[in-house]
Amino acid sequence: MSINMLSKTSRCVKYFGSNLKASVGLAARNTTGREVSSAGVTRDFSSTVTEATFPTKEYKLHRLDTPPASESTLTRDDALKFYQQMQTIRRMETAAGNLYKEKIIRGFCHLYSGQEACCVGMEAGIRPDDAVITAYRAHGWTYMRGVPVLGVLAELTGRISGCAKGKGGSMHMYTDNFYGGNGIVGAQIPLGAGIAFAQKYQGKDNVTIALYGDGAANQGQLFEAFNMAKLWDVPAIFVCENNGYGMGTSVERASASTDYYTRGDYVPGIYVDAMDVLTVREATKYAADYCRSGKGPILLELATYRYSGHSMSDPGTSYRSRDEVQEVRQKRDPIMLFKEKILTSNLATADEIKAVDKQVRKEVDSAVERSRNDPEIELEALYEHVYVDQAKDFPIRGCQSITSGVAQ
Repeated sequence: MSINMLSKTSRCVKYFGSNLKASVGLAARNTTGREVSSAGVTRDFSSTVTEATFPTKEYKLHRLDTPPASESTLTRDDALKFYQQMQTIRRMETAAGNLYKEKIIRGFCHLYSGQEACCVGMEAGIRPDDAVITAYRAHGWTYMRGVPVLGVLAELTGRISGCAKGKGGSMHMYTDNFYGGNGIVGAQIPLGAGIAFAQKYQGKDNVTIALYGDGAANQGQLFEAFNMAKLWDVPAIFVCENNGYGMGTSVERASASTDYYTRGDYVPGIYVDAMDVLTVREATKYAADYCRSGKGPILLELATYRYSGHSMSDPGTSYRSRDEVQEVRQKRDPIMLFKEKILTSNLATADEIKAVDKQVRKEVDSAVERSRNDPEIELEALYEHVYVDQAKDFPIRGCQSITSGVAQ
């Protein structure tokens, strides 16, 4: 079922500012007409508006009668915050790629560049106490769940300042209400259903977002998880981040049906243009409300794109052309589109955008420096956290010669 959300004549932006008799109050400001925002940017209110309303992109529905909101109202604070978050993830991933090329990061490394609107938009649509579990392309989500840039980059370089003290690496990052980062294709999906079951069993008013890629969409365990989640009506938001390619295989070559939002059958689904952060936010709000109301699970397909290869070992050019990637960068880049949106609507000024860029660059550069030079974890601590409340000298079979310093 496809619903055209807005007619062409209504695709305009509504502005609310001091020059309009709107019911929207202006943000507090000091006598100089300037204010320091939550993003750390000093703003001049003489040329900006308080908020603006934008049309969302077209949704496609499966087993649903009512779509998410056709419009999304964005405040000035949120505009700068979302821009800062997406830019931070983009620059952080670029830094990670460079550190890998310098052989400072080793092992697996899956970059999130191009998909920033997914995690930023979804995080804006849920609460901090809701749960998230994802696959191995986890850096962006790790940052959005509260881990600072240093915690991500230092984890990649194996330093003690990493969020898992350097022991997890790219695919195994965790923090409160964020369950990873999982290295086995599709394995996080039934775990997500289990977390949602626990929330319902314990009587909590929470939801769980369980993310997977289009490459994992054909896994048998996905359909088992759908069945159990619907059987018990658990508050699970299953999310397929469809970036077009599972490793080096396009979705058209891998799936008989590429309408992933319909794959849940008895689980309702929504197709979302995930290159637009506000469209993602509204779809996530809708899905979270659906789950919290006790209706059971729901499925979102986020149509997005990854600029890098599947991992750092994949140049990403043998199964798609450079022109294809460049066209997306020039016409559909989520950060570029959002930047244009908030500038043309006067939610932010060019100077504010430059200030955010400068702040992000400084934060990432500082994190890179520490990620190069912070110490690695001590050898005797390498096997800590294998068990809960593990005794200091608890023997671990096969590892004791290492932890005790005895040569193999």
